[in-house]
Amino acid sequence: MSKFRLIDIFHRCATDRSNLRIILTPVGIIFFFGWIIFFIIVSLWVDKVLNLPAVLSAPLNIIFSIALLGFGIVLTLWSVIYFIRSRGTPVPFNPPPQLVKEGPYRYVRNPMLSGIFLIMFGIGFYLNSPSLLFIFTPLFILLNFLELKNVEEPELEKRFAEEYLEYKKRTPMFFPWI
Repeated sequence: MSKFRLIDIFHRCATDRSNLRIILTPVGIIFFFGWIIFFIIVSLWVDKVLNLPAVLSAPLNIIFSIALLGFGIVLTLWSVIYFIRSRGTPVPFNPPPQLVKEGPYRYVRNPMLSGIFLIMFGIGFYLNSPSLLFIFTPLFILLNFLELKNVEEPELEKRFAEEYLEYKKRTPMFFPWI
């Protein structure tokens, strides 16, 4: 499937007022979290097969884990609340009808994903998984970056035009300082 066809599908779903959006929302949620679970399971398997050593000893791994998990969960939930307030969901098939630029979206364009990335790093420290920390979470970030750049952002440009282009210019993708 071509990149442009995928953008059109996302755009059609995002602007469609039928029940298709409602049907696709749980499918998108299951798909996204399924990938996260898959990455975690594969990383634990890789750790075991390669007999990789623990990253940090206890309780240091737990301290890092709690900090990252806590911040990641708060950031993700804060972001989701702004989407729900705007009458949308975090799933690209059922987004808010207007561009959300308040709350955590003032600082980054994708705070939900930033929170998920922190949660994955937190899980990596909790499980003491070198491959989750250094291979699979960075790979997950890269895949999300590519999907955003090639599908979601072009769809947002198509839907919101200049408003999104201006927002994109002044707001970083994942981290406020990058």
